[in-house]
Amino acid sequence: SQWPETGRLALYLLGLRASCPPPDPGPQRFLVTWLKYYLEKDWAGSRRHGHPLTSYYQYSLGVLALCVHGKRVREEVIQRLLVAEQHRRFRHAGSSAVGKGPWDPWGPRRTHRGGCVVPRVTRGIPADTEAVAALAFACLEREQLVRSRLAAELRAAVRGIRARFVAAQSEDGFIGNVFSTPLAMQVFIATDKCRTHTAYGRAMAALLQRLDAFTSAAAMAQALPVLHGRSYLDIASMQCKEEPDTLKPLAIEPLPVGPGNMMVRLVVECPVAQCPQHLLYDLPVPVPTGASLLDLLGAAPAQGPQNFMFETQDTPQGPFLTSVLGLAAQPQERHYWQLLGGLGTSLQMGVADYRPEDGETVILRLSKW
Repeated sequence: SQWPETGRLALYLLGLRASCPPPDPGPQRFLVTWLKYYLEKDWAGSRRHGHPLTSYYQYSLGVLALCVHGKRVREEVIQRLLVAEQHRRFRHAGSSAVGKGPWDPWGPRRTHRGGCVVPRVTRGIPADTEAVAALAFACLEREQLVRSRLAAELRAAVRGIRARFVAAQSEDGFIGNVFSTPLAMQVFIATDKCRTHTAYGRAMAALLQRLDAFTSAAAMAQALPVLHGRSYLDIASMQCKEEPDTLKPLAIEPLPVGPGNMMVRLVVECPVAQCPQHLLYDLPVPVPTGASLLDLLGAAPAQGPQNFMFETQDTPQGPFLTSVLGLAAQPQERHYWQLLGGLGTSLQMGVADYRPEDGETVILRLSKW
C-alpha cells in the first residue's frame, strides 16, 4: 500500500485486545510488528513536511494501540508526537464531516455517476486529535513504558490538553463537536478527573441529548466507553476470564425514505489553485424525502456535457468523499472535500449519515487542512 495503514491497524488491535483474543500470541505479535513499521513509514515518508503521511490522529492512535498491548515504543516515536503537541501542530483549517478532522480515507474506492443507483471540524481546537494523543501519553505513563523524565513531560502535556478542553467547551456542553466530545471525555476518565471537573458533567449531559447522531459502529465505539465510565486505557487491564461471551450480532435497518420528493441545492466549489474556476456546479437536485447526502450525489443531474461524478472510499466511519467531478483530494497536499451547509458551517456528519431537508443548500468544497 502507498499509504501507511496506521489508523486501521491501530483500531483493529484495540478491538482485538478488547474482545479477549485466544491465548496464542503469534497473530498479535505479527500485527504489532506491522503497526510499528507503519508508524515509522508514516513519519519517514513525509519527513520534509514535518507531519505524518496520514494524520496526527492516526499516528496518536498507533502509539495508543501499542501501549494498550504493553509494547514499548521508541522514544523518538513518542517525542515526535510530544513536540507536535507542544507546538500546537494538531490544529487544522476545518473538520471533515465524520467528526475527526480530514480522516484519511481507507478501503476500496467506489466511483459514482449522477443518476445511477449508488451503493449504500469544527473550527477551534482539534479536540479529537488532542484527545487521542492525551490518551496515548497517559497510557505510556500509567503502564510505565517510558523513563521518568519523559513521563513528566507527558503528564504536563496531558494537563495542558485537559485545560484546553475546559476552556474550549461550548455553551451547549460539547468539546469540539458531538463526535469528538466522547474522546475528550475519555481523557478526564483516564486521568481520574471526571468527578472534579464540571466540564465533564456538562459534556455528558450534552452527549446524552445527541446519542442519535452516533449511527456508525466506529462512532458508537467512541461513545460507549464513556457511557460506562471507561476509557480506551481500561482495555489494557481487562480480565478476560471474567468477561462472559454475551455479544449478539445486531442487524440495523436503514432509516426509511419518506413519501414524496424534495429539492436540495447542490454546490461544488474549488477555491484551490489547481481548479480552473471557483464554482464548478450549482443545480437543484430532486430526491425522495429523507434521502441521505450520498443519495443526493447519486441523483445529481449533469451540468454541461459530462455526468455528475464522484468517488468515495470505505472507512470505519462510513463512506469518505475523495473525488468530485474528477477532482481528487490529494492527501500529500493536505486537501479534502469539506461538507458544508448553505451558511458555510460544517455538516459534522458523513455523506451516508447526513439527511438534508427540503430547500436546503449543501456545499462540497475542496479545502486545505
